[in-house]
Amino acid sequence: MGDYSKALEFYEKTLEIDKKTLPPNHPSLATSYNNIGAVYSAMGDYSKALEFYEKSHKIYETALPPNHPNLATSYSNIGGVYKYMGHYSKALEFYEKDLEITKIALPPNHPSLGTSYSKIGQVYNDMGDYSKALEFYEKSHKIREIALPPNHPDLATSYNNIGGVYDDMGDYSKALEFYQKDLEITKIALPPNHPDLATSYNNIGLVYSAMGDYSKALEFYEKSHKIREIALPPNHPNLATSYNNIGGVYYHMGDYSKALEFYEKSHKIYETALPPNHPNLATSYNNIGGVYNNMGDYSKALEFYEKSHKIREIALPPNHPSLATSYNNIGAVYYHMGDYSKALEFYEKSHKIYETALPPNHPSLATSYGNIGQVYNSMGDYSKALEFYEKSI
Repeated sequence: MGDYSKALEFYEKTLEIDKKTLPPNHPSLATSYNNIGAVYSAMGDYSKALEFYEKSHKIYETALPPNHPNLATSYSNIGGVYKYMGHYSKALEFYEKDLEITKIALPPNHPSLGTSYSKIGQVYNDMGDYSKALEFYEKSHKIREIALPPNHPDLATSYNNIGGVYDDMGDYSKALEFYQKDLEITKIALPPNHPDLATSYNNIGLVYSAMGDYSKALEFYEKSHKIREIALPPNHPNLATSYNNIGGVYYHMGDYSKALEFYEKSHKIYETALPPNHPNLATSYNNIGGVYNNMGDYSKALEFYEKSHKIREIALPPNHPSLATSYNNIGAVYYHMGDYSKALEFYEKSHKIYETALPPNHPSLATSYGNIGQVYNSMGDYSKALEFYEKSI
């Protein structure tokens, strides 16, 4: 599992033979291009993946009827690359083309239709539109419950995706419930070093971390990381995520030198594996900034927070929660530096987005009220401070 160089070698040999023996628009040639694209995508080389998926798609458009399932798959694969690159509107465009064909070509409870709904749900989730994400994930899950056996990996993925939305919405008990259902199936359905099992462990770790149970979080993150080290190439983005999450636990535990060590390992991979404006790279800069902030090195913190913010402004829609986090963090640095008017300016920008993007009882919204209250308190405006502190409770 996960031997990408071997797979690439095999698919390239197949392509070489196909080019010699088949006409230039033969569907088998498209399949070869598609398979090579899939390997590059799994390796995190998204520009290469896009190159081969588009070669494949060009042939499929010529060789196949307009509603052929392979054409739908082709749209889906291109959409997937755009999603991983953080180009969400492009991803949505291609995923919707996939769904359009799939609805015509296949019966209403076909597993592939479940997958199409799920992929659109993923994009909405990444864009921070959680109600839309949940809507599409639940459509997907309904089909999978009818169409698949109870321990099928796609059913596990479905539980995982719904858990992810609840996690992002701050409903951690619901998130844990769905993530554990996912893990239960994944352990039965897949081999012990499969990357999807690592994802399951990782996600449970994320919830425990958000709940403040850092020893539990570390336990699950390390299980995840152990699998990823075996299953993935050394510069795969998921390995960077693993380092990042372990760094996050050390950060919350107050071990800043350990946190910085893991965050920098993560960042090094992201710089190699991802395009320069990818949201994960922004998260990486943000996390390093957080460590410097807590260590009291505010100029360094500001430098990394601003790098993060610059990417998020390009990569994300204007009301995305991560953009609010950026404003909040920059505000926190100004607060610690004693520049209260600047702090207030950024905290209010952050709060405005949170009010639009998050449900009214989300923990981040409470934190946001608290931060604004803290600034007013430090400025000596105690009635204003009290007003915001009371909203945060």
